Amino acid sequence: MNNKLQIVIPALNEEESIESIIQRCIAARPTIIADTFIDEIGITVVSDGSTDNTVPFAQKYTDDIHLIIFEKNRGYGAAIKEGWQQSDAEYLSFLDADGTCEPLFFINLAKLMEKDNADIVLGSRLNENSEMPLIRRIGNTIFAVLLSIFASNRIKDTASGMRIVKRAALDRIMPLPDGLHFTPAMSARAVLSSDLAISETDMPYKEREGESKLSVVKDGVRFLKIILGTAFLYRPNIMFNLFSLFALLVGILLMIKPTSFYLGNSFVEEWMIYRFILSSFAITVSALALISSGISERIVSMTLFDKNNEQEYSIVYRFLASKFMWIIIILLAIIGLWFTYQSFLERLTTGETTEHWSRYVAMLTFLTLSTTLLAFKVISFFLSKVGDRLSYLRQNEKQVFE
Repeated sequence: MNNKLQIVIPALNEEESIESIIQRCIAARPTIIADTFIDEIGITVVSDGSTDNTVPFAQKYTDDIHLIIFEKNRGYGAAIKEGWQQSDAEYLSFLDADGTCEPLFFINLAKLMEKDNADIVLGSRLNENSEMPLIRRIGNTIFAVLLSIFASNRIKDTASGMRIVKRAALDRIMPLPDGLHFTPAMSARAVLSSDLAISETDMPYKEREGESKLSVVKDGVRFLKIILGTAFLYRPNIMFNLFSLFALLVGILLMIKPTSFYLGNSFVEEWMIYRFILSSFAITVSALALISSGISERIVSMTLFDKNNEQEYSIVYRFLASKFMWIIIILLAIIGLWFTYQSFLERLTTGETTEHWSRYVAMLTFLTLSTTLLAFKVISFFLSKVGDRLSYLRQNEKQVFE
């Protein structure tokens, strides 16, 4: 098998560094081939709408490289994807044209990919030998911490501009954006996807040549949005769980004072109706968020990861889907009805009731919780049948292609 590596260099107005990075890549080619499993290397430079001398300087090396020219700026990610699309290599890579990365470091990345059997490997700029500006170090650290909240795996440098990706893994990380947030989007998808392996190793990093295209605020916001958006795609249950816990705590806090007052006086004051209603609302929202967590996890697992076995799901989902939940549903309904059963009997015998409003609020809260959890059970049953059907269709599709 031909283990070809395609190095793509996206360039936007990089006349100060383009020749140097091309020369360094060409010079590194034989060493990379000699020291790794790679036996062929292609180099592609993509001018992303450059208006300076980037293209004329790159054209000097067309005997050794492939040059792609975008007449108008299409974006950092678009340039990389075009370079990959025009290659037949099994191993796809890129590095920035600004001179910050060392092409020989592809040796380390290739060896790491082989050692870990990883789908994606990247060089981390967050180390003591890095010249990355402090503000960008802080931003990258924040993004990494955010990702770690949603995933068991963790990488330090979510926006690293030097990577190797197996072509076979592309369909599991696409679609990726066209802009500078291409790299954090790839990192987020890889870290959050249970069927992709990503590895990272420290690399040397120099200060760039020329002016940076990165806007700390504008692109930082884009990076944050793409990370949170990808997290919501792959791990929506975590966000729903956190919101459910928050709403539940609000509901409990609202009822602390009325509860302690009732325990001391055996009644509640009229002004407390506001706390009862708001607490009931918060607890209902908490329950809705909880079942949204379970439903979204089920949908993501069976559509993105082809998992329909409940034992592979989170502990929250397994709890909601357990047979024990039926006992909770029934108990909640019984407790809710108990709060107003005397009122019901009064209405049957006298046609009116003297029951306090607080008991009706409590009844509605418990009955709402019971019916909400019952709704989850019904939807979960429906989704399990959909999952069975999807698994069957996928299995048949595999057999056809085999």
